[in-house]
Amino acid sequence: MKEIVKDTFLILVIVLITSLGVFTSCDDSSSGTGINVIDPDQDSLDSNLEDGPIDFTQFNDTYGSIASTDNVYDWAHYNVHDPSIIDNGDFFYCYTTDVAYGTSVRPGHQIRRSKNLVEWEFVGWVVGGNNPNAQGDTGYPPLGLDHIHSNGGEPFDNLWAPYAMKVGGEYRVYYSISSEVPRLSAIGLMVSDKPYGPFEERRLVVTSLNNSTRQTNAIDPTVTVSPSGAHWFYYGSAWDGIYRIELDPSSGLPKQTGDIGTRVAQRAFTGNSINGNIEGPEIIHNEEFGKYYMFISYDWLQTKYNVRVGRSDSPDGPFYDILGRDMNDGVDDLPMILAPYRFQGHSGWQGVSHPSVFIDKESKEFYMGHQGRPGIDSYYMLLHIRQIHWTEDGWPMVSPERYAAEEETAVDESEIAGDWEQIVMNYQVVPGYADEQTSPDFQQGLSIVIHSDGTVSGTSTGTWTYESPWLTFDLEGESAPFKLKVERGRDWENEVDETILFTGLTTEGIAYWGKKIVK
Repeated sequence: MKEIVKDTFLILVIVLITSLGVFTSCDDSSSGTGINVIDPDQDSLDSNLEDGPIDFTQFNDTYGSIASTDNVYDWAHYNVHDPSIIDNGDFFYCYTTDVAYGTSVRPGHQIRRSKNLVEWEFVGWVVGGNNPNAQGDTGYPPLGLDHIHSNGGEPFDNLWAPYAMKVGGEYRVYYSISSEVPRLSAIGLMVSDKPYGPFEERRLVVTSLNNSTRQTNAIDPTVTVSPSGAHWFYYGSAWDGIYRIELDPSSGLPKQTGDIGTRVAQRAFTGNSINGNIEGPEIIHNEEFGKYYMFISYDWLQTKYNVRVGRSDSPDGPFYDILGRDMNDGVDDLPMILAPYRFQGHSGWQGVSHPSVFIDKESKEFYMGHQGRPGIDSYYMLLHIRQIHWTEDGWPMVSPERYAAEEETAVDESEIAGDWEQIVMNYQVVPGYADEQTSPDFQQGLSIVIHSDGTVSGTSTGTWTYESPWLTFDLEGESAPFKLKVERGRDWENEVDETILFTGLTTEGIAYWGKKIVK
């Protein structure tokens, strides 16, 4: 693989801090949720989350009036970036990068939790507990901070991209700390017997330096566990792609001290320019298909950020995309299951990547959490949760709408006919990073009509058949018919409580989304 020059990466990390949320805007229609400060020193936490119907009026695309740290316990699903979500049986806990719209924010990895994956409450921080005013070294893990200082750097004002998991009775949060010195970064391990802490630092897992060593940047961790109990640690952003290390399951640390790992995925190049960033791996196992799935973030986080997927028979790879290509071969892999999109009548959502993929222990359903930045102002960052569905041959596809805790009932064939919006997830390569990838390349919602006589007209033309829950399209311009999973969901853009959605992949691995328009 061709090396990415250090000057390019230095620009990338400096612009990253700007993009995480330092600009202000007067556009806002939000109000606080009134959540109280919670004391993490007590044995259990009282929750302000309530059962009952969800008040969707509290969900706005912008939230300037509560974005500052003075309102941190009102943030709920706002000011969320790079989530890592686990289900501990009582709550879904979400751990994130430290960001806030329009202001700097103390480091420490924010913690939120939810009962229904829609309504969230702010709990505190992994480092520094529940003190919203903790500043400086009190918000940094000591060993990670020492790695930055001892190698001539100063840490950025926030911790980046955590990964959380539970092993036995221990909660583990892998943190990322970085600096303006190119590739001067570290990933360390914090542990606690409670999901909200207090956490203590155990040791550094992997580090990277501004030197000639061939290695990716030591940020963006994730771990997958094999059925035999082996732990595999993946990490990386830019530089030399995604790397893999085997861990000691008992400690959560590398089996071999100083191991930086082996590369397992990388991006393609156009001439001498890389096609964009690759970062934020997430590896999950689906027992139904006996496969391990690598979800990866492509491109610039504020604009073109999108999700690619490959799979493997083994937790340590190699991973192959839907076209059978090794993800380490330097190609841009398919499928792209989520990318910036814009349904009609809405500003759209960009920056929709760095996914957390997790399972609801009760329902056994898979979900994806990720950031979303509204088209109206890309410095706002909101938590989006989507259901993951699976093709019959075992590839993931995500719902075109955010999860709304909707009741899932079978959709009858008589409900399919009508006016729809369709989004086809096409993609245009724009090599580079923030300076080059200034456009989100929104995938646009276009009108189609599904007729009761079995035909499709509008932007797409062809025929359809339906056998619940699968809608089969045979469209002009497609090489073969393909199936779409049909479900009920909320139309967030039009504030309609219930409509019908579809999602699927063509035989070439192109994602198709649809939303029925309810008038």
